[in-house]
Amino acid sequence: MAVLTGINRQDGAPKLRARAQWLYVLVALIFLGLIARLVVLQLVQGERYTFLSENNRVRIKRVPGTRGMIFDREGQLLVDSRPSFDLIFTPEDADDASETLRRLARYLGRDEKELLASVEGSKERLAFEELALGKDVDWPTVVAVETHQLDLPGITLRVRPRRNYADGPSGAHVLGYLGEIGTKQLKTLKDQGYALGDEIGQYGLERRWDGFLRGQSGGQQVEVDALGRRVRVLHEVADVPGYTVRLTLDRELQETAYAALQGKEGTIVALDVNSGAVLAMVSTPAFNPNQFARGIKADEWRALIKDQLRPLSNRATQGQYPPGSTFKIVMSIAGLEEGVLQPENRISDPGFYYFGNRAFRDWKKDGHGAVDLHRAIVESCDVYFYQLGPRLGIDAIAKWARALGLGEKTGIALDDEKGGTVPDSEWKVKRFHQPWYPGETVSVAIGQGYLTVTPLQMANMMATVANGGTLYRPWIVSRVESVTGALIRQFGPEKIRHTEIKPDTLERVRNGLADVVKTPAGTGGAARSNLVDIAGKTGTAQVVEMKGAYIKSEQLAYFNRDHAWFVSYAPVQNPQIAVAVLIEHGGHGGSVAAPMAKKVIEKFIEQQNRPAGAREARAAGESRAN
Repeated sequence: MAVLTGINRQDGAPKLRARAQWLYVLVALIFLGLIARLVVLQLVQGERYTFLSENNRVRIKRVPGTRGMIFDREGQLLVDSRPSFDLIFTPEDADDASETLRRLARYLGRDEKELLASVEGSKERLAFEELALGKDVDWPTVVAVETHQLDLPGITLRVRPRRNYADGPSGAHVLGYLGEIGTKQLKTLKDQGYALGDEIGQYGLERRWDGFLRGQSGGQQVEVDALGRRVRVLHEVADVPGYTVRLTLDRELQETAYAALQGKEGTIVALDVNSGAVLAMVSTPAFNPNQFARGIKADEWRALIKDQLRPLSNRATQGQYPPGSTFKIVMSIAGLEEGVLQPENRISDPGFYYFGNRAFRDWKKDGHGAVDLHRAIVESCDVYFYQLGPRLGIDAIAKWARALGLGEKTGIALDDEKGGTVPDSEWKVKRFHQPWYPGETVSVAIGQGYLTVTPLQMANMMATVANGGTLYRPWIVSRVESVTGALIRQFGPEKIRHTEIKPDTLERVRNGLADVVKTPAGTGGAARSNLVDIAGKTGTAQVVEMKGAYIKSEQLAYFNRDHAWFVSYAPVQNPQIAVAVLIEHGGHGGSVAAPMAKKVIEKFIEQQNRPAGAREARAAGESRAN
């Protein structure tokens, strides 16, 4: 048996050896094939495949449309867009994103923790979505990135239009500013073509007219290399620039008003008497919208919102103040129209007026003596109007105040306009569940108590008195045009209503307002001009005492000072411009606010007296310079 077994084993060996030989041949052929393929890839087609490997990424890049320009009424440029560089990082293009950011921090002299945090805070982004490490970066940053491009895979520079506000803060509250679209805004606006990272108007005209100004984004299909650098554009859809918006604002008047308000908290509004067009609207303190254009920093934003002087608030439309003695214009018209006032009749002003058990005092300690309506307007006699108030009654006062545009929003196309408060007996019941008391009418008669107005309303009221009773809706955009100049939309005067006021009433009130400025006894003598006759009314509005531990004693004394008013129009014989000035805690309107109105009106008259074509030539020269 043993012999037989050995014989069998020897008989099977040749078959195994034959099979092994075939296996060796197969393995050798496989290796030869692999070696041949490697030779082809590395030697024969190596250059081609290296090129393809470095160009195997295709990206879709959105190209934001250039935002439309904004011009003043004479064609002077107020807002445009300039080219700028954004610093972009795509982490997927870097082998080691953290090391790339550390190198970038060294080259730029920035805090590497800040750059690393920007990536850590974007974990939920889509693959190959770009991160903006800096917007509107300076030229040294551009040079540093371009110089060290090979050491910074994934870091690129993107050119995009950046908003430029030619006059900085002077028109900030009207023009507004841009900001990156928020997640809440995106939810409601995504269907309109907005995307994350887009800029959108956040305030002022930039917000209200964003649909015309924003333009349409384009796009590019681009190849990029292994470092994320653009190689070539495969396909492109051109962006469409936004429309041009032309305003009723006058840049020179705006600059004049802004210069007059420097160092003050207040506002100046100038309107075209015969159309309601806004010629100037300035509020101070202001902010610089160019900060928002380049990307406002967190500490800058905190400083703005925490500032007690409220630089982000447009005092012209959002500030609500007691009108003080400027309300005597309404009282005079109401008294004459209601027939309770005989203009030639005189009252005795000893310096106070007793109503019930309270003495209401005149601003002039010893009183004005015997006073008729004309003198009461010219010298701003409080006692005259104290007595008129109860005779009219609060409801009649409210009726005429509202007829002249107070107590309601004007409807101007700006954000968050306030309507002020014109109280009457019904309002008191609804607001406080209490009846109206006659003593409260005495305070309202000189523009105090519950009564509040906005400076824009007061300018519009003066325009209504000057033009004979027509209340216009203030408007600020005159035309919208395409980039080729084709008319898209046109706007013009919009009459809210016409209030019938007897010619005799208008003549008496206007004569009084003219003498406020012209005569030596008038309270508005500081507005007297050698260029033009100005009509106006001063006002000094008391401020409710402020209480709060966060205000220092010296600040408290300042914040408790009266507000200074001056409302006016000019020229007296042919009114064209109405101006309202309000200075918070400024003191007396005649000494503080009146000279500011004079500066704006005189600038307006100087413009009207220039030779024909002079302003057009100036605007054309500035356009070429820009």
